[in-house]
Amino acid sequence: MITIVDYGMGNVGSIRNMLKKIGAEAEISGDATRIRAASKLILPGVGAFDAGMANLHASGLVPLLNERVVSAKVPVLGICLGMQLMAHHSSEGLRHGLGWIDAEVRRLKPANPALKVPHMGWSPVRPLRSAPLIDDLPDEPRFYFVHSYFIDCRDAGDVLLETRYGEPFASAVQHANIWGVQFHPEKSHRYGMHLLRNFASRC
Repeated sequence: MITIVDYGMGNVGSIRNMLKKIGAEAEISGDATRIRAASKLILPGVGAFDAGMANLHASGLVPLLNERVVSAKVPVLGICLGMQLMAHHSSEGLRHGLGWIDAEVRRLKPANPALKVPHMGWSPVRPLRSAPLIDDLPDEPRFYFVHSYFIDCRDAGDVLLETRYGEPFASAVQHANIWGVQFHPEKSHRYGMHLLRNFASRC
C-alpha cells in the first residue's frame, strides 16, 4: 500500500486518483499506524517551506517519517514542496528541513526578464542518468510545474532530471530510497502516469 502523507499541505486527492487510475493501491492518511504499515510513502506539498515544516511538526509525524525513511529505508516520493522539505534549508524561510537529501532550496532567478516567477506550465525534462523512477519515459517527456523555488543538490549525482527555465535546475532527484520531483505528476497526464507507475512498481 502506498500511503500519501496527509499533513494539511498538497493535492492529496489528485495524487490518489492518479495512482488508482494506474492500478496502484493508495490511501491518504496522517495516522501513524497507517504510515508505519505503508510499503511506500508519498510526501506531497503546495505552499511555503516554513508552513510545510510547521505542519509536519504539528502533526507529530517527523520522528516516525525519519524512522521509516532513514532507518527502515521505505521508498518515499516527494512532490513539489514535499521534495523541497527533504532538503536542509530553504531561502524561502527560517526553519530546518528534514535533511534527507544533502541540498538547499533556492529561489528561481532567471536572467531573462521575460521569464516570470513563479514558473508555471509545461516544460520538458532532460534525463541525466538512468533510474527506476524515470526509465522508459515517453518520448520528449514534459511535466507540469508551478513553483518559485528549486532544490540545489550538493552532489550532482543525486540529480535525475534537469529542466531549463532561463538556467537549468534539478527537476527530479534521488538519494538511495529517497525520490523527489519538482513538477506535479498528478497533473502531467501520460507522463505523470508513467512516472507514478514506475514509483509504484519499480522503486
